[in-house]
Order: sequence, then structure tokens, then C-alpha cells
Amino acid sequence: MSSSSEEARRRVIDLYRGWVRAAPEIVSLYAIPVTPAYVRHCIRQKFEANRHVTDPRAIEVLIHKNRQDLQETLNCWKQTDHVMGILLKANERPQRTFLQRFFEGRDEDAVRPAASGVV
Repeated sequence: MSSSSEEARRRVIDLYRGWVRAAPEIVSLYAIPVTPAYVRHCIRQKFEANRHVTDPRAIEVLIHKNRQDLQETLNCWKQTDHVMGILLKANERPQRTFLQRFFEGRDEDAVRPAASGVV
């Protein structure tokens, strides 16, 4: 557990650097048909998606899960499809207008699954 927000920030930056340094190894281990620069870009997007999190406990959970994910990736405990789908795929849906949601008959943006990882 980080003792301060500055220490948590340092730990996040260290974790980010670990991912960025591992990008060429990830590409070669899994024979992914993308460049390491693209993997770094996707890693940056994943970290930027959680920039708004300020709760220290949530930050600690994200750090722990992300460190575990990095270790599992480097140990080759994942399949190529996992890396391509989880690391490189954007989880965001395209923006829809009110009428588009109305015509669909449901508002899935208001309800998130319990295991979505969003705090």
C-alpha cells in the first residue's frame, strides 16, 4: 500500500515504464503482427483511461492487477488472442445519441456489469 499519493504516482509510473520496456519482448514472444510502437501506444491508452481515478484503494487495486497482468504476459501464460484482444482492443463503445439509445429500447451505458473493473 502506498503511503502517499506521490508514492502511488511513482509506482504507477514505474509500472508504465515496465510495460513500455516489455513491448518489444511481448511482440516477439507472441508473434503479434504489430509493431512495438503500436503496443506502446495501446499501453498508453490503457493507462490514460484510468487517469481520473483518485481513490487510493482503487489505485492500489489497479496497480496490483496491472502488475499481475504484466507478469502473466511476460511469463507466456496468455494466448496470442488474449494479448491481441485485451491489450490492443479498445473497450469503449462509440458515442450514441439519445435517440439511438431510445430506439434500441435499453440504455446499456447506465448499467455496467459487476465485473467490469470500473470503480
